[in-house]
Amino acid sequence: MTTKSEVRDGMRVEWDVEIEMPDGVILRCDIFRPLGEELVPALMTYGPYGKGLAWQDGYQTAWEILERDNPDAVANTSNVYQCWEVPDPEKWVPDGYALVRVDSRGAGRSEGFLAVSSPQETQDMYDCVGWLARQPWCSGKIGMNGISYYGANQWRVAAKRPPHLAAICIWEGYSDSYREASRHGGIFCTFGKNWFNIQVLTLQHGLGDRGRRSRVTGETVCGPETFTDEELARNRVVSRGLLAHPLEDASHRAANGDLSAVEVPLLSAANWGGQGLHLRGNVEGYLGAASKKKWLAFHGGAHWAEFYTDYGVAMQKRFFGHFLKGERTGWEDQPPIQMQIRRPGETKFAVRHENEWPLGRTQWTKFYLDFERMALTIEPSKVASKLDYQAMGEGLTFKTAPFETETEITGPVANRLLLSSKTVDADVFLVLRLFDTDDREVTFFGAVEPHAPIGQGWLRASHRKLDQAKTTPYRPYHSHDELQPLIPDVPVQLDVEIWPTCIVVPKGYRIGLTVLGRDYEWDGAAAFLSTAKNMLKGSGPFLHDDPEDRPSDIFGGTNTLHFDPGNPAFVLLPVIPSSDAAR
Repeated sequence: MTTKSEVRDGMRVEWDVEIEMPDGVILRCDIFRPLGEELVPALMTYGPYGKGLAWQDGYQTAWEILERDNPDAVANTSNVYQCWEVPDPEKWVPDGYALVRVDSRGAGRSEGFLAVSSPQETQDMYDCVGWLARQPWCSGKIGMNGISYYGANQWRVAAKRPPHLAAICIWEGYSDSYREASRHGGIFCTFGKNWFNIQVLTLQHGLGDRGRRSRVTGETVCGPETFTDEELARNRVVSRGLLAHPLEDASHRAANGDLSAVEVPLLSAANWGGQGLHLRGNVEGYLGAASKKKWLAFHGGAHWAEFYTDYGVAMQKRFFGHFLKGERTGWEDQPPIQMQIRRPGETKFAVRHENEWPLGRTQWTKFYLDFERMALTIEPSKVASKLDYQAMGEGLTFKTAPFETETEITGPVANRLLLSSKTVDADVFLVLRLFDTDDREVTFFGAVEPHAPIGQGWLRASHRKLDQAKTTPYRPYHSHDELQPLIPDVPVQLDVEIWPTCIVVPKGYRIGLTVLGRDYEWDGAAAFLSTAKNMLKGSGPFLHDDPEDRPSDIFGGTNTLHFDPGNPAFVLLPVIPSSDAAR
């Protein structure tokens, strides 16, 4: 495989530049950099999605949605070099950056054994940062940037503290493999298995002529060699953290970085609609990182969109301009928290800045589950009662009274239930919902789900043990280190984490909490996404429907909610004083 260098669209482009790892494996990258002689910083991405695969070819429906809903994201660029979840060089190179796209080990045009999110990948990234800093065109300052996989792996490499890594931007990238990617509340999520088969195996190095070709170079995206199926199978491992690992063990922890060791300046960008993968991780990563210079930004909309919009690119350039180039971009005055405040009926949300997370002025408000009126009330009932529901049915929905004034709810959400099952276990799916004055549910574009509720949480009853050192009143934290089976018909206390949310509830609207034994489904037509195995019905591709993990004889029966006046069930909502609601 030969490295090629050419001038294209005002950039020096070097294709298939070789980076030799200490064990002799050759990784390959594409480098886009300015034509001049001035030393420039590098922005690096490292991942398995094929540096030569055009976004338009690999993720067609996402591209069509981007063009339709975010025209500024595809403006002022030819879009020839657009690849999934990485920066567009035509929007960065003119500002004095080199963009470096590295195919991860065993993927695309890089050799080696394919093991996603592994310690070997983390070491590779560390070595790539050092290699880039030694290049004659490089200023010695390296940043990392990118969405999802290209964000999540930044937590890991930053924890190893490469000397030349000067700043990272983690855009919708999880930080906890177990709690955010593999097992929500201990319940196996099938997304990881489907993602590996659809988005990773189709780009394994060695597919050669059986794979796609680059629109730009005409070369095979997965290398010139064409391996047999048997050779490909020997050269990879399946995604870690699957059914064989029900508890948080070493296989899960190996896919995480030590957040307390992360000291590099960082910008963590979370999507309010990222329920099921990235939202929680960006918040927890920000809170857990030891960095003294760190920022947390929240946005809404599609998972792939805001990173490329004028809003997102401008924020990234202010951040990297400050830390990689020493420019006076105004970032030195940037408050620690930046939030887009969601309102019903809006697709673009107003921006507000804050100084801490959760917001210091939060009015933590308990809404108690009233079993007689199926309501959420400020005062708990004084009558003991219970309600049965079929785990695979419609569940139970409790609603507030119509809000008398516009009310903002922004922050993490916690729930307490007393639950029993007819069997030795039960899965609890909690859905925080918004209903308008006609009692119709209001949904939002939830990262990859067109009709997502405003919040979701999950917990397997046998995983109810709390890590008391990490638990707060507003964020239960489960240890997931042992199973505590139920005794049939004996109620237990479940403290359930509902991932953070932000919604300004209009006057007359209501908040609802639905308790289910299965994934939430929106009452409307399903949507299609080319990279999702299932149709999108409200929970996106983040489903919990594996029969081996959820055998029907255990999880498909009758569950019972109990109301005890001495320990009432409630949902804890983060109410923000009304005068602060963004307009």
